Amino acid sequence: MSQRVLTTESGAPVADNQNSASAGIGGPLLLQDQHLIEKLARFNRERIPERVVHARGSGAYGYFEVTDDVTGFTHTDFLSTVGRRTEVFLRFSTVADSLGGADAVRDPRGFAVKFYTEEGNYDLVGNNTPVFFVKDPIKFPDFIHSRKRDPPPLPERAWEVPPSGRQEPDSVWDFWAHSPEATHQVTWLMGDRGIPASYRHMNGYGSHTYQWTNAEGEAFFVKYHFKTNQGVRSLSAEQAAELAGKDPNSHQTDLFQAIERGVHPSWTLYVQIMPAAEAADYRFNSFDLTKVWPHRDHPLRRVGRLVLDRNPDNVFAEVEQAAFSPNNFVPGIGPSPDKMLQGRLFAYPDAHRYRLGVNHTLPAVNAPRAATARNYGRDGLMAVNRQGRYAKNYEPNSYDGPAETGRPLSAPLAVTGHKGAHEAPPHTKDDDFSQAGELYRLMPAEERRRLVANIAGSLSQVSRDDVIEKNLAHFHAADPEYGRRVAEAVRDLRED
Repeated sequence: MSQRVLTTESGAPVADNQNSASAGIGGPLLLQDQHLIEKLARFNRERIPERVVHARGSGAYGYFEVTDDVTGFTHTDFLSTVGRRTEVFLRFSTVADSLGGADAVRDPRGFAVKFYTEEGNYDLVGNNTPVFFVKDPIKFPDFIHSRKRDPPPLPERAWEVPPSGRQEPDSVWDFWAHSPEATHQVTWLMGDRGIPASYRHMNGYGSHTYQWTNAEGEAFFVKYHFKTNQGVRSLSAEQAAELAGKDPNSHQTDLFQAIERGVHPSWTLYVQIMPAAEAADYRFNSFDLTKVWPHRDHPLRRVGRLVLDRNPDNVFAEVEQAAFSPNNFVPGIGPSPDKMLQGRLFAYPDAHRYRLGVNHTLPAVNAPRAATARNYGRDGLMAVNRQGRYAKNYEPNSYDGPAETGRPLSAPLAVTGHKGAHEAPPHTKDDDFSQAGELYRLMPAEERRRLVANIAGSLSQVSRDDVIEKNLAHFHAADPEYGRRVAEAVRDLRED
């Protein structure tokens, strides 16, 4: 029987569902990619009214203080002076579960920071892991669908208890079986750091590659690392199950109570810096979100300290309505060709326009601190400010309205080639398994044992042998011992 053809919602056949269309190989993504835009826009509108991802969140205010000179790499104003402080709002979250889920679950954690700078808001939207499951945004809705609570089973499948309304291991592992690039992040997630003991006791990462530009116009690619000053602490699966039963809001409770009693959590920000010219010939794709930059190649450079010292007064107004957009840049900081980042530049503000309305930047938690935003946007849902009763709302005009500066926020990025859906340009070590194997071998023996047990406990519940075998092959490709131990553990559990 011939396979059915995947189509867009207008019925046109989809030529490539693995790679977004870009301007040349490795270039920025194209707005003309109907399939990508359609997938992301529909995905953002699948839940009302909570966030489709990162729904369960906690937040707090604080400040970021510059401790080290980085002016040789970026001319951004809020990083220009040692000792300078900038107000911040940080929102923590789980990724896959709903607003009513528990905090102590195995899931990546969102780590989103809004810097209220003198040049406008700068949003750094990351996670507590330096990598992710997929490298192209066209696969992101599919990945999240595989992690969401499952619809009723197909009629021909026999279940003792129908899995309707729960996260389904068959779906989770089937997606990973067809996505070998996820092996690195799966190893992170199923390891000890998959369940942080609290939000205070985990690191945060920008995860993506970003661009910095200095005063001379030189471009650098950077990765952000927020290292917790409280020390990294995690929960075992057994500890997490007990804690989630006692207090589903455990991490929010911990964060709120710590700040209220004057124990202000803090993180030290480090960056890895790569001169832009090095990226093309680096041994793997510098813009691949499934990979890290080894510290021996690009060591950590300290930038400053982030401190949380004030709880929100109204959780709904400030935490639930907080809107972070990775395209909120300030002069000296900009995007890279990281495909996942490029997709998020559209997806995040589009989600806010759907969920909170076109005026989502007006609530206090999202509004710039330095000055009222000056643009020609008018009206729309919840237009609560005056929005210029006598001002012209078009540009250019002859009435002294706000005008463009002519100064780009970041350095230009050269692109070549033909438009179309391209795989990323090949590099010498662009495989999906090496870094997962390196991470496994870095783990102490007891952590390896827990990692294997965590994977086997979930993978053994999968009903299809071929899906299990595909996943075992990924672990074996990462490290033969890793694959063998998981296979043995899965076999033992399935025989019981």
